Amino acid sequence: MNHVDIINGMFELVGGLAIWASVTKLYKEKMVRGVHWAQVAFFSLWGAWNLYFYPHYGAMFSFWAGLFLFTSNTIYVTLLVFYTLKEKHENRAEDSKESAGRL
Repeated sequence: MNHVDIINGMFELVGGLAIWASVTKLYKEKMVRGVHWAQVAFFSLWGAWNLYFYPHYGAMFSFWAGLFLFTSNTIYVTLLVFYTLKEKHENRAEDSKESAGRL
């Protein structure tokens, strides 16, 4: 482990903590507003690449911190997709009830 690995790993750790703030808020509110799942999915894929990249160059602190960031992003994108689809399903159900009531 060298100082570059530690500095990079700290960015990964802080990023993971920041994502957990979003995960917690989304889980409590159960509504997606102002965030598109594709943006989070891209950074999750980048995190997956880093899980190969860091050990290849011996950056093990960055690897473990990157694993935390990747896991955080993956949970976040899963919740984003889940709550987006859930809201669409609920809106369709409400629309069909309204349509049936007009008949």
